Amino acid sequence: QVQLTESGGGLVQPGGSLSLSCAASGISVRINTMGWYRQTPGNQRELVARIAIAGTTNYKDSVKGRFTISKDNAKNTVYLQMNNLKPEDTALYYCNTVYSPLQTWGQGTRVTVSS
Repeated sequence: QVQLTESGGGLVQPGGSLSLSCAASGISVRINTMGWYRQTPGNQRELVARIAIAGTTNYKDSVKGRFTISKDNAKNTVYLQMNNLKPEDTALYYCNTVYSPLQTWGQGTRVTVSS
């Protein structure tokens, strides 16, 4: 059974930094992509950043230059370094991994940016 174990998140002041990590276990096939999505009440889940097995990355426009996604293929782990956080980054962040044709979601970790 595939499981995603998320860590990181928490409360930070505007301008601060946080780091998220997500480790995938129980996967015996090749992972296509790993990434982070976020969701706020009343809104759809949206892509924050995604990285493919070859290293290609995609970012939500509003986080470009502030967030960096990276991965450790050997550990099936993806990281999200978030700098210069803004109140609008406050959300529940979900890890996602795609191993076509399937995908798995983490349980979510909360990020709150507030003074």
